[in-house]
Amino acid sequence: MALRPTNALPPAERVAALLREMLPPYLLHVIDASFLRSHYLYDEFVYRLVLTVIRETGLESAIHEGGSAEAIAAREKLDVGQAVVPLDWMLRLLAARGVLEELSGAPTHEFRARGPLPAADPAAVRGEQLGHDPSWMPSYILAETVAQDYPGFLRGAVGGEEVLFSPRRLRLWVDFFSNGNGLYAVNNLTGAPAVERWVPPDDGVVLELGGGLGSGALAVLEGLGAAGRLGAIEEYRFTELVPAFLRRGEQALRAHRPEGVPMRFDPLDMNRPFEAQGIAPSSVAAVYAVNTLHVAQDLDFTLAQILRTLRPGGWLIISECVRSDPRQAIYAEFIFNLIQTFRSPRQHPVYRPNGGFLTPDQWKGAIESAGFGDTRFVPDITRIHRQVPDFFVSAIGATRPS
Repeated sequence: MALRPTNALPPAERVAALLREMLPPYLLHVIDASFLRSHYLYDEFVYRLVLTVIRETGLESAIHEGGSAEAIAAREKLDVGQAVVPLDWMLRLLAARGVLEELSGAPTHEFRARGPLPAADPAAVRGEQLGHDPSWMPSYILAETVAQDYPGFLRGAVGGEEVLFSPRRLRLWVDFFSNGNGLYAVNNLTGAPAVERWVPPDDGVVLELGGGLGSGALAVLEGLGAAGRLGAIEEYRFTELVPAFLRRGEQALRAHRPEGVPMRFDPLDMNRPFEAQGIAPSSVAAVYAVNTLHVAQDLDFTLAQILRTLRPGGWLIISECVRSDPRQAIYAEFIFNLIQTFRSPRQHPVYRPNGGFLTPDQWKGAIESAGFGDTRFVPDITRIHRQVPDFFVSAIGATRPS
């Protein structure tokens, strides 16, 4: 099977026309035909990186023989604890592209190659993206860097956290978690308007979880400032667990935040009781997080902590990558499957059956099981998925009942 040339990618203009009927007006300039072209290019780029990783790990003959991710990992002497989830993800991605067939009637998800693997040329797609919109380059560089270490990771020679978060990789994350990165900025530009619209008009504390390098907070504060709503913030409490990220995030916010907005910067582990870390019950008007809660070790526990932290009527607001199907392979997972808490959280049979990103129904089930009400998605991701199943981003809101 041949690789799909970049001029045969899904028609961005047609998809943009569909989305114009379903997106709120403030997102029309964010998720437009240019963004969608980049989205499809990056999907193609990651697909070609996966083909490269399969070859460089020596798995080409293994996928021709076939089997489940567990069986292939054991047969090829991969590190089963690390390799099974990302390998299963790669097999699902290749099956979605028609390179593999998923064997029906098997007790587990088993795959087998339909023929020789296509020749992979990620550089051609990278060049196309560079000419179209170079702001996406931090995402390309990060994925390329991860791909180089993937064979060693699958064989257990290196841990995922070491691959992603060693000090030499900090610059990659500074560039990636940035509003200058066309891929990542869409998450912040979807979440920030939700904060502007949903945070109560009276003074209150906004607590951001997993604030990273500060780009989400900057987008929120810029949006509130443009809307004349900075007075609604009594204090913006920025939290982050990774010390290097917390320092960088604080530096960025102190340099660029609007004047007169009280801010506090603290480490916070969302997998531990919030009160023991200085967050009093019923003390905040809104808890905000961008692509953070899906890596909670125990989503039920973290949501319960958030509910307890919010005052009655307070808002949980998250901007998340949302998949349309529990087994859909999303390109961001190529990178984040290396993180243990991403790929292997505590599971729930209904709304957390596996790691990675969640579907709309899974988010609604988890949030409402925790005791929240008035769950909403903007844009309406369920409606969008009926026509554009590979659309991934939505702001999700819910309230603590009064």
